[in-house]
Amino acid sequence: MKVVLLKDVKGTGKKGEIKEVSDGYAKNFLLKTGAAKIADNSAMSENKNMQTSQAFHKATEIAAAKELAKKLEGKSVSVSIKCGENGKTFGSVTNKEVADALEKQGLKLDKKKIEIKEPIKTLGNFEILVRVYPEITAKLNLNVVGE
Repeated sequence: MKVVLLKDVKGTGKKGEIKEVSDGYAKNFLLKTGAAKIADNSAMSENKNMQTSQAFHKATEIAAAKELAKKLEGKSVSVSIKCGENGKTFGSVTNKEVADALEKQGLKLDKKKIEIKEPIKTLGNFEILVRVYPEITAKLNLNVVGE
């Protein structure tokens, strides 16, 4: 029996796939749990429309991410941190502080997308990575100054 999967089913397939499964498995498990429906003409066309719309939305997200990465690339951000008389800093620069500094410049970005490999505990210029989308990244210049 051919079915269209409505959910990811371990060992069978991913959501949106059309699979050939045994009649008993389809009737007793997939259809009862709502994980699939019988692959008739309307279900097949609905599935095709859903996949087309998902591809369009993903392409739109990627285009927006590339635009944001272009805005961020090479941009310079300044963050101030408290430090003692001899230049020793108290604490380190966090992702949230960098995100707040970017927001002041008019670029709203989630702090989870900013990657700081090692804690920044000194004054100076640093290059940090911003992961805008899973395969789209931008490099940002961070200038840490003392208060």
